[in-house]
Amino acid sequence: QVELVESGGGLLQPGGSLRLSCAASRSIFSTNNLGWYRQAPGKERALVASDIRAGNTFYSDSVKGRFTISTDNAKNTVYLQMYNLKLEQTAVYYCNTAAVTLQWGQGTKVTVSS
Repeated sequence: QVELVESGGGLLQPGGSLRLSCAASRSIFSTNNLGWYRQAPGKERALVASDIRAGNTFYSDSVKGRFTISTDNAKNTVYLQMYNLKLEQTAVYYCNTAAVTLQWGQGTKVTVSS
């Protein structure tokens, strides 16, 4: 059973913007803090942003001020809005719970290239 489905990746130039979506099952969405992770070529997967339902969000230093995580409760979806993308942010982006309790999905690939 697919629990998380990422979408929205693509190819874009440096400085561009993109919004990623992660559709979750209702049970997962309603009971977990969800986060976005990325795995760049040759690097380990790392957390970039997470939604903490108590009102706080977490952003890694590399994306602060340029990425925004948000949720749509009606659609059981978590988004990652990315602005001013840089070459080094080329990666496969995944969503999972903040505690990484679910099997990883296929992710969505973001390629930043001039």
